Amino acid sequence: MVHFAGAGSGAADLITLRCKKLLEEADVIIYAGSLVSPELLGYAKKECRIYDSAVMTLDEVIDVMKEAEKDSLDVVRLHTGDPSIYGAVREQMDRLDELGIEYDVCPGVSSFCGAAASLRAEYTLPDVSQTVILTRMAGRTPVPESESIESLAAHHATMVIFLSTGMLGELSERLINGGYSSDTPAAIVYKATWADEKVCRCTVGTLAQTAQENGIRKTALITVGDFLGDCHSLSKLYSPDFETEFRKAKTE
Repeated sequence: MVHFAGAGSGAADLITLRCKKLLEEADVIIYAGSLVSPELLGYAKKECRIYDSAVMTLDEVIDVMKEAEKDSLDVVRLHTGDPSIYGAVREQMDRLDELGIEYDVCPGVSSFCGAAASLRAEYTLPDVSQTVILTRMAGRTPVPESESIESLAAHHATMVIFLSTGMLGELSERLINGGYSSDTPAAIVYKATWADEKVCRCTVGTLAQTAQENGIRKTALITVGDFLGDCHSLSKLYSPDFETEFRKAKTE
């Protein structure tokens, strides 16, 4: 069996109980060494075989899984955050389907959740934004034209932008071209929830300058939107005059 597992947003204790159990019982662990905290390998048993996928190709990863299957060994494929977001898991699953190797998925805490915790922010504020857009800039991996930064920015929703820290000058320009003002609140969260985390609040117009001043070149999330501002409405859910299935409205 192959278990695709989310390693959480960074801190070693921000994995699920299920993921911890899988790591403790694994015969083989293939982990994303460039992004997953090595502290998590401390949960592995001494005889566990450990591979760093940062230096491996897809074929090499699948070969390890095939050999483990022959020996009836349990494999944990440990991905950063949650495997479903920029995890490149579908291509691995397709190959396992072809080979008839069973697998399952253990979800994890995505770094965008870790970033919100570090910012002490709520992405979905009443009368500000009820939509969160997770996206990335086009780089060596292209982005569909219909999902350009400009077209997404036009919604003025909360945006969390992955894998784009090295292109912040262009990102600022494209966000502004899409409709955000240059003084729209923004933040750069470097290695959210890790011990060396850094949170830098800024604006859309000062993203590149802020990153440069703080020596941030990679491994950061960019958050954009008025959810970082000071104005929002109270939730109706807890208003005394709002009736729900569980609580009657209170009137004077």
